[in-house]
Amino acid sequence: MTPATPAADDGDNRLPQPLFDAVALRGQIRSFPANAILINEGDSTDSLYVVLSGRVKAYASSEEGREVVLTEYGPGEYFGELSIDGERRSASVKALEPCTCRVVQGAELHAFLAEYPDFALHLMRKLIGMVRRLTEQVRSLALQDVYSRVVRLLTDLSDPVTGEERMLRRKLTQQDIADRVGSSREMVNRVMKELTAGGYVAQREGRIVLLRKPPAAW
Repeated sequence: MTPATPAADDGDNRLPQPLFDAVALRGQIRSFPANAILINEGDSTDSLYVVLSGRVKAYASSEEGREVVLTEYGPGEYFGELSIDGERRSASVKALEPCTCRVVQGAELHAFLAEYPDFALHLMRKLIGMVRRLTEQVRSLALQDVYSRVVRLLTDLSDPVTGEERMLRRKLTQQDIADRVGSSREMVNRVMKELTAGGYVAQREGRIVLLRKPPAAW
């Protein structure tokens, strides 16, 4: 199965076609319904998942059930590689929609790394990007208020439409936004109300639209 065309926010984490074809010969294909948990934080499993279709999210959660979304993966991307060190899973992964994955067991993954050093290089670049992204998330949580984090998220996840307008690539609820910026839904609701009242955001076709650039601070 060939990975779909990359979305604009998927970065450089998609496997090049030769590596995708090579890893596709290993493991088993498994399908998961929407909201299925593929990996639980703390698990001792060691499988690598290559997404063939659909989207999943990686997240961390508290004992009270609060979540913070770390990232999302789509077709051609992979997750679960941190299990290479033999430690327990550091995050959970849930299907955002029905999805299909190629699941490669740990022993097969080690053999694949030895046979395809290009995959090891791709993995290294991906992990470097992950560290950079998580460092930026920590900086944002520590140094920016909720308003600034929400505005930055909406900008990062949107594309230009016309003039100053930008539309989000996917539908996001206020809870989705809260999970991504490390805040409560109530606080995000207040920010969105302020942005709407100020004429900065609106809803169109079920998605958030940035009508013009919001101020840096409220």
